[in-house]
Amino acid sequence: MIRKVKPDPGQESVWDYPRPPAIEQYSKHIRIVFNETIILDTNHSFRILETSHPPSYYLPKSSFKKGVLIKTAKTSFCEFKGRAHYYNIVLDNQIVKDAAWGYDSPNHRYGAIKNHICVYAKLMEACFINHERVTPQPGGFYGGWITKNVVGPFKGVPNSWGW
Repeated sequence: MIRKVKPDPGQESVWDYPRPPAIEQYSKHIRIVFNETIILDTNHSFRILETSHPPSYYLPKSSFKKGVLIKTAKTSFCEFKGRAHYYNIVLDNQIVKDAAWGYDSPNHRYGAIKNHICVYAKLMEACFINHERVTPQPGGFYGGWITKNVVGPFKGVPNSWGW
Protein backbone atom coordinates (compact mmCIF):
# COMPACT_ATOMS: atom_id res chain seq x y z
CA MET A 1 0.00 0.00 0.00
CA ILE A 2 1.25 3.48 -0.89
CA ARG A 3 1.62 5.79 2.10
CA LYS A 4 0.57 9.10 0.59
CA VAL A 5 1.90 12.25 2.29
CA LYS A 6 -0.89 14.67 3.18
CA PRO A 7 -0.12 18.07 1.62
CA ASP A 8 -0.03 21.18 3.78
CA PRO A 9 -1.84 24.31 2.59
CA GLY A 10 -0.14 25.56 -0.58
CA GLN A 11 1.34 22.15 -1.41
CA GLU A 12 0.35 19.62 -4.07
CA SER A 13 0.39 15.85 -3.74
CA VAL A 14 1.66 13.98 -6.77
CA TRP A 15 -1.03 11.40 -5.98
CA ASP A 16 -3.65 13.99 -6.90
CA TYR A 17 -2.12 14.46 -10.36
CA PRO A 18 -4.04 12.70 -13.16
CA ARG A 19 -3.28 9.85 -15.52
CA PRO A 20 -3.03 10.50 -18.40
CA PRO A 21 -0.90 13.47 -17.39
CA ALA A 22 -2.18 17.03 -17.38
CA ILE A 23 -0.36 19.85 -19.13
CA GLU A 24 -0.49 23.42 -17.89
CA GLN A 25 1.15 26.70 -18.75
CA TYR A 26 3.57 27.84 -16.08
CA SER A 27 4.85 31.37 -15.58
CA LYS A 28 7.12 31.10 -12.54
CA HIS A 29 10.78 32.02 -13.01
CA ILE A 30 12.94 29.04 -14.03
CA ARG A 31 16.72 29.18 -14.25
CA ILE A 32 19.26 26.45 -15.07
CA VAL A 33 22.98 26.69 -14.29
CA PHE A 34 25.54 24.51 -16.07
CA ASN A 35 29.32 24.89 -15.99
CA GLU A 36 28.96 28.05 -13.85
CA THR A 37 26.79 29.69 -16.54
CA ILE A 38 23.08 30.39 -16.68
CA ILE A 39 22.00 28.43 -19.76
CA LEU A 40 18.27 29.09 -19.36
CA ASP A 41 16.30 31.91 -17.76
CA THR A 42 12.58 32.07 -18.50
CA ASN A 43 9.11 32.73 -17.17
CA HIS A 44 7.46 30.73 -19.97
CA SER A 45 7.12 26.97 -19.68
CA PHE A 46 4.72 24.08 -19.39
CA ARG A 47 4.35 21.64 -16.50
CA ILE A 48 3.43 18.02 -17.05
CA LEU A 49 1.64 16.62 -14.01
CA GLU A 50 1.40 12.84 -13.80
CA THR A 51 0.31 10.58 -10.95
CA SER A 52 3.24 9.70 -8.64
CA HIS A 53 5.74 12.00 -10.43
CA PRO A 54 6.95 15.42 -9.41
CA PRO A 55 6.27 17.93 -12.21
CA SER A 56 8.47 17.95 -15.28
CA TYR A 57 9.06 21.33 -16.88
CA TYR A 58 9.13 21.86 -20.64
CA LEU A 59 11.14 24.94 -21.47
CA PRO A 60 11.22 26.84 -24.78
CA LYS A 61 14.20 25.83 -26.93
CA SER A 62 14.56 29.51 -27.81
CA SER A 63 15.19 30.36 -24.12
CA PHE A 64 18.35 28.25 -23.90
CA LYS A 65 21.75 29.85 -24.38
CA LYS A 66 22.60 29.53 -28.05
CA GLY A 67 24.52 26.38 -28.96
CA VAL A 68 24.13 24.46 -25.68
CA LEU A 69 21.59 21.95 -26.99
CA ILE A 70 22.98 19.31 -29.36
CA LYS A 71 20.48 16.70 -30.58
CA THR A 72 21.62 13.08 -30.24
CA ALA A 73 20.50 9.82 -31.84
CA LYS A 74 18.84 8.59 -28.62
CA THR A 75 15.05 8.32 -28.55
CA SER A 76 12.45 6.91 -26.20
CA PHE A 77 8.70 6.53 -26.35
CA CYS A 78 6.02 7.85 -24.01
CA GLU A 79 2.56 6.31 -24.33
CA PHE A 80 1.04 9.78 -23.87
CA LYS A 81 3.41 12.28 -25.51
CA GLY A 82 4.94 10.16 -28.27
CA ARG A 83 8.56 9.79 -29.46
CA ALA A 84 11.13 11.79 -27.46
CA HIS A 85 14.48 12.91 -28.87
CA TYR A 86 17.43 13.58 -26.57
CA TYR A 87 19.98 16.37 -26.37
CA ASN A 88 23.48 16.71 -25.01
CA ILE A 89 24.13 19.92 -23.12
CA VAL A 90 27.48 21.42 -24.10
CA LEU A 91 29.29 24.53 -22.94
CA ASP A 92 33.00 25.43 -23.07
CA ASN A 93 34.17 21.84 -23.65
CA GLN A 94 31.93 20.50 -20.87
CA ILE A 95 29.36 17.99 -22.07
CA VAL A 96 26.56 16.08 -20.40
CA LYS A 97 25.23 13.36 -22.67
CA ASP A 98 21.48 12.92 -23.11
CA ALA A 99 20.79 15.52 -20.39
CA ALA A 100 17.53 16.74 -21.92
CA TRP A 101 14.72 15.62 -24.18
CA GLY A 102 11.86 16.99 -26.22
CA TYR A 103 9.15 15.96 -28.66
CA ASP A 104 9.46 17.07 -32.28
CA SER A 105 5.91 15.87 -33.00
CA PRO A 106 4.11 15.31 -29.70
CA ASN A 107 0.73 13.64 -29.65
CA HIS A 108 -2.11 16.11 -30.19
CA ARG A 109 -3.07 16.55 -26.52
CA TYR A 110 0.52 17.65 -25.75
CA GLY A 111 1.09 19.72 -28.88
CA ALA A 112 2.02 22.77 -26.78
CA ILE A 113 5.36 21.19 -25.79
CA LYS A 114 6.60 21.10 -29.38
CA ASN A 115 9.83 23.16 -29.48
CA HIS A 116 10.21 22.75 -25.72
CA ILE A 117 12.89 20.85 -23.82
CA CYS A 118 12.84 19.05 -20.47
CA VAL A 119 16.12 18.82 -18.54
CA TYR A 120 17.33 16.28 -15.99
CA ALA A 121 17.97 18.52 -12.96
CA LYS A 122 20.36 15.94 -11.49
CA LEU A 123 22.74 16.44 -14.44
CA MET A 124 22.92 20.22 -14.09
CA GLU A 125 24.90 22.29 -11.62
CA ALA A 126 21.61 23.73 -10.33
CA CYS A 127 18.00 24.30 -11.38
CA PHE A 128 15.78 26.88 -9.74
CA ILE A 129 12.08 27.73 -9.64
CA ASN A 130 11.47 31.20 -8.20
CA HIS A 131 14.92 31.11 -6.54
CA GLU A 132 14.27 27.74 -4.86
CA ARG A 133 16.84 25.14 -5.82
CA VAL A 134 14.99 22.03 -6.99
CA THR A 135 15.72 18.47 -5.91
CA PRO A 136 15.89 16.03 -8.82
CA GLN A 137 13.48 13.10 -8.90
CA PRO A 138 15.43 9.99 -7.90
CA GLY A 139 16.04 7.18 -10.35
CA GLY A 140 17.87 6.90 -13.62
CA PHE A 141 14.93 7.48 -15.92
CA TYR A 142 12.67 10.09 -14.35
CA GLY A 143 13.08 13.84 -14.84
CA GLY A 144 10.75 15.47 -12.33
CA TRP A 145 11.72 18.48 -10.25
CA ILE A 146 10.87 18.43 -6.53
CA THR A 147 10.20 21.66 -4.65
CA LYS A 148 8.84 22.42 -1.17
CA ASN A 149 5.39 22.76 -2.78
CA VAL A 150 5.19 19.11 -3.90
CA VAL A 151 4.82 16.03 -1.68
CA GLY A 152 5.02 12.32 -2.49
CA PRO A 153 6.03 9.64 -2.14
CA PHE A 154 7.60 9.98 -5.57
CA LYS A 155 8.03 7.26 -8.17
CA GLY A 156 11.71 6.35 -8.35
CA VAL A 157 12.41 6.54 -4.60
CA PRO A 158 13.37 3.07 -3.31
CA ASN A 159 11.15 1.75 -0.50
CA SER A 160 8.87 4.80 -0.50
CA TRP A 161 5.93 2.97 -2.01
CA GLY A 162 5.25 0.77 1.02
CA TRP A 163 5.53 -2.57 -0.79
